[in-house]
Amino acid sequence: MAENETLECITEHERILQEIESTDTACVGPTLRSIYDDQPNAHKRFMEKLDARIRNHDREIEKMCNFHHQGFVDAITELLKVRADAEKLMGQVTDTNRRLQEAGREVTAQTEEVIRCRIQQRNMATTVEKLQLCIPVLEMYSKLKEQLESKRYYAALKTMEQLEKVYIPRVSQYRFCQIMAENLPRLREEIKEISMSDLKDFLESIRKHSDKVGETAMRQAQQHRTFNSAVAKQASMGHYTKPVYSLNGRTHTHTPNGLLMDDDTGDEEEADEEILTAQDLVDFSPVYRCLHIYTVLGDRETFENYYRKQRKKQARLVLQPQANMHETVEGYRKYFNQIVGFFVVEDHILHATRGLVTRAFTDELWNMALSKIIAVLRTHSSYCDDPDLVLELKNLIVIFADTLQGYGFPVNRLFDLLFEVRDQYNETLLKKWALVFREIFELDNYSPIPVDTEEEYKLVVSRFPFHDAEIEKQDFPKKLPMSQSVPQIYTQVKEFIYASLKFSESLHRSSTEIDDMLRKSTNLLLTRTLSSCLQNLIKKPHIGLTELVQIIINTTHLEQACRYLEEFITNITNVSPETVHTTRLYGLSTFKDARHAAEGEIYTKLNQKIDEFIQLADYEWGMAESDGRASGYLMDLINFLRSTFQVFTHLPGKVAQTACMSACKHLSTSLMQMLLDTELKQISMGAIQQFNLDVIQCELFASSEPVPGFQGDTLQLAFIDLRQLLDLFMVWDWSTYLADYGQPTSKYLRVNPATALALLEKMKDTSKKNNIFSQFRKNDRDKQKLIETVVKQLRSLVNGMSS
Repeated sequence: MAENETLECITEHERILQEIESTDTACVGPTLRSIYDDQPNAHKRFMEKLDARIRNHDREIEKMCNFHHQGFVDAITELLKVRADAEKLMGQVTDTNRRLQEAGREVTAQTEEVIRCRIQQRNMATTVEKLQLCIPVLEMYSKLKEQLESKRYYAALKTMEQLEKVYIPRVSQYRFCQIMAENLPRLREEIKEISMSDLKDFLESIRKHSDKVGETAMRQAQQHRTFNSAVAKQASMGHYTKPVYSLNGRTHTHTPNGLLMDDDTGDEEEADEEILTAQDLVDFSPVYRCLHIYTVLGDRETFENYYRKQRKKQARLVLQPQANMHETVEGYRKYFNQIVGFFVVEDHILHATRGLVTRAFTDELWNMALSKIIAVLRTHSSYCDDPDLVLELKNLIVIFADTLQGYGFPVNRLFDLLFEVRDQYNETLLKKWALVFREIFELDNYSPIPVDTEEEYKLVVSRFPFHDAEIEKQDFPKKLPMSQSVPQIYTQVKEFIYASLKFSESLHRSSTEIDDMLRKSTNLLLTRTLSSCLQNLIKKPHIGLTELVQIIINTTHLEQACRYLEEFITNITNVSPETVHTTRLYGLSTFKDARHAAEGEIYTKLNQKIDEFIQLADYEWGMAESDGRASGYLMDLINFLRSTFQVFTHLPGKVAQTACMSACKHLSTSLMQMLLDTELKQISMGAIQQFNLDVIQCELFASSEPVPGFQGDTLQLAFIDLRQLLDLFMVWDWSTYLADYGQPTSKYLRVNPATALALLEKMKDTSKKNNIFSQFRKNDRDKQKLIETVVKQLRSLVNGMSS
């Protein structure tokens, strides 16, 4: 066992020694540590083993040295021989080094100079490089200053942006760049202030020039409409050309962004006059610059809000009319020009700036303006009483509407307003024609129109549609039944229709609507204006019976001419009168009403004339016997009636018969009232006899047929009440009257008991007056008793009727 352990220990020590010999000294620690970790006394045995290994190596070294000793000796010997040569070489080297150092001093000095130059060159190159980086910054900053001085602010902002983002960051370490960077925000604020000032100047400029812009735009629209009318006529003739809107002699079309684009295919030679556009009249560059500037500065919303707010204020100012605008057409034209100019500018801004104003904003402005415009026109047009001014206003409104419609603004409410203005126009026309009719009536001689030659006859017929076969057969000279006012009235009605038609032009209405408007306005002229003038004419004091007769004749012919007026309107509008809803002329009723009024006035004036004659009556109511002849006033009255009724033969229908019957009835009533006048207290039998003679003359007049057409004794019946009353008193046939009273076959059927009693009371008073003398005459006493008896019986009859 001991031997085995010893062998193992020896073997381990051998391994450790091999590791020590073959291992790097840095890693020998763990190997040596393993010696101490083994069995006791292992260290000692290892040291012994190590000493044995060392001795073994020493023996090997000694053997090797002994083997190489002779060669070492030989080498030393050779080295000693070389020593002398080495010292000699050393001297030579030292001398060479000395001489080389002396020669290299100059080279060193030159080398240092070269190094210094190279450093300078490197510094210069670096400087040039840095300057090349700085020069673009300085050039851009110089360019910025030039742009600011030349007021190219948008370009200046672009330059600032390039400086900040591109150039300054490259050389930001330099002080001057820092100063530049600090100065740029201040320059931006200056640009904002300057551009805003330019914008304010622009707003003030367009405020002043909006009327000029509007005038130009409206003139273009008017020329465009005239051109389209000419094109429409050419198209109807078979020569159609495409409508264009010519500006500056070139065709322009609207692009999607609303800007006008030129089409050089237009014929420039056709433009006789250069037409300016809104762009030509207004410099929009301040707006563009300011918009771009604020956009670049990121403050576009502030600019948009300011611009819109200011334009709203200007819109309100533009929409304020002058106080006396309604007095002249120039006032309206200036008002419209300003509004059109305002919205033309807004339309251009809308399409050219793409967002500065929106369609919603312009629509809001337009709706506000439209409401204000309509209210202003309603107010001011109501003050206007000149139809020519109203017509010019209508034309202005149409051009105004067409102009703005061409820029895309809805104008239907303006055309609706024109219907209100049309009513105002018609009212002014009616007032104007009322004066015309009044003047015609005042200047009329109310006599049939004399024509001496065929030319005069044709002249009258050309002015008025008169056809009468009998009159045409007559030889010249001859007279037409109507007076000179008839063709004048007819001509003026046609002139009125033309004047009314002028308003209907360019209203974009159909022929049927225009026809309806013309007929309605003509109806108003006939039923209101002409009818009122006729009624006033008839009521005038200086219009006598002859004039009234002529007025009736005139109205008859005017009534017959109404169908020609309808044909006249039909020819103008080309709308058949058989069309559904076609308005008919009311001239028939107008002239019938006027004729009836004239007839009534004839009856009234005739009765007034009769009253004037009767007022001349001077009866001696107490006369003992009559003169045996009729009263002078009554004969004059009858002569007047005869001559008057001769004129009445020209009246149409039964007017003359009615007038004659009315006159006889009024005469009979007036004579009856004369007898029964309460102021007449006494009447004698002689006076009754004289009165009877006058009534006889009236009856003779009635039986002489002063107006043809009466059947039998119809006209005489007007005096039947007077006749029976006078017969009763003349015959003194009271017994028959009282006996037959109430019987249909009574001889005195028309005598009222109250009337007879009133007249008898007047005769009774006369009898009492002569009672002192008449009591000696028996016949008178008997008559007086009879009167008293009859009076009592009449009173009883009157009381019976009243009960």
